[in-house]
Amino acid sequence: MKALLSVYDKTGIAEFAAALHELGVELLSSGGTANAIAAAGIPVTDVADLTGVAAILGHRVVTLHPKVHGGILADRTNPEHLADMETHGIEGIDLVVVNLYPFSSDPSIELIDIGGPAMVRAAAKNHAFVGVVVDPADYDLVLADIKATGSLGDATRRTLARKAFATTAAYDAQIVQWLDGDDPLPPTVHLALERVQSLRYGENPHQAGARYREVNSHSWWDDVVQHGGMELSYLNLYDAAAAWKLAHDLGDRPCVAIIKHANPCGVAVSDSLADAYAKAFACDERSAFGGIVALNRVVDLDTVESMVAAAQADVVIAPGYEAGVIEALQAKRKNTRLLEAPPPAQDRLDLRQINGGWLVQEPHHFASGRADWRVVTKRQPSEAEWLDAELAFRVCGHVKSNSIVLVKDGVAWGIGAGQQNRVESGEIAAKKAAGRAEGGACASDAFYPFADGIEAAASAGVAVIVQPGGAMRDEDNIAKADELGVAMIFTGERHFLH
Repeated sequence: MKALLSVYDKTGIAEFAAALHELGVELLSSGGTANAIAAAGIPVTDVADLTGVAAILGHRVVTLHPKVHGGILADRTNPEHLADMETHGIEGIDLVVVNLYPFSSDPSIELIDIGGPAMVRAAAKNHAFVGVVVDPADYDLVLADIKATGSLGDATRRTLARKAFATTAAYDAQIVQWLDGDDPLPPTVHLALERVQSLRYGENPHQAGARYREVNSHSWWDDVVQHGGMELSYLNLYDAAAAWKLAHDLGDRPCVAIIKHANPCGVAVSDSLADAYAKAFACDERSAFGGIVALNRVVDLDTVESMVAAAQADVVIAPGYEAGVIEALQAKRKNTRLLEAPPPAQDRLDLRQINGGWLVQEPHHFASGRADWRVVTKRQPSEAEWLDAELAFRVCGHVKSNSIVLVKDGVAWGIGAGQQNRVESGEIAAKKAAGRAEGGACASDAFYPFADGIEAAASAGVAVIVQPGGAMRDEDNIAKADELGVAMIFTGERHFLH
């Protein structure tokens, strides 16, 4: 049995080579790998001695030679292949151990590996006869097979080949992404994802589910620590991600967001986390049951007192927990999963599958702020009304469309989500607010097409309406707001979310 070893990551390579040598495997290698093996006192033949050609072009060409690739690609059952091998003095290579230049660590021309992927793909193509190892974690698997039978089994070779092709596919995807530069919507999108977390089930219990991430990347989810509770499901992660993003999108004050089916049912900012939680829960106590609670501050014991007196939450996600908090929560809410998480990150692309294709866009974000907005009514908002309007519009961008949000004194008292017309979303928001948003702000994620939306907002008692503007009947809507004595702000920025 003959093995070719050529690795960038030399973790465990000397020990692996020594174990192969003890099993009677002849070793071929080159460059730094050959030096590491020889330095360990293990017999190894340099590839240059096999090919008769030393490394050239600054080590760009080392293994690209018929005596290497012929030995890897030969079909040992094909008489023509065997005849060619004899004619050209080619010996079969049974095991290829290669890991690639770490392109993603420092993208550059010199870290685009050529010889490595060529050998990996050749060995994987010919996996009926050749084993290929691209990950040091698989060294023990290979050694176990050889020790047991003297060679690699069919199932092992197939498993290793699949991993090899997945590795080169991901490698090429990283290079394409680098060449795309800052193009927000490149002509092709290449995703290579690896499964990193098995979930209890998918959107429903009869569906399997898992969390994936881009290969060779690191997600903030990878740093999440779960304190107690059962295994997470697909919707636990989906809703927790929505809650966590919202809680970090509302400024620097202590903030609590309670999410149900990816929609906020309670949001509040305050001077203390305990007060923010109490107000967020009070927004819609019935919907908060079984929801996801996101807090943007370390959870303290004062906040816990409010939480254990409130409805059961499926998941609590926070940057941390003071001493005794986890125990206090678990004593009263043993099924609640407590997640400790770093801040969320912005995604590169927003992808959504539709039947027969994919929709791709830049991730949702807010492109403007108060400085870019304009008051279009005679009445000007007070400073308190401005603050409520800013919060209402920000929350509105995280609510499924059509969405209306009513805010007063830093609390989203009324949230109307996902209705087919804006007026009904407003009616739902007003019903949930139950008068608690009087004197506050009403936000709409898109323009009001008719003045009836302005009337609905005013009937909820708000003092200011914030909306994108841009409707054909904007002037009628402004006139209606003036008639009702309500201030109105145009943001010029729509925030549909589906």
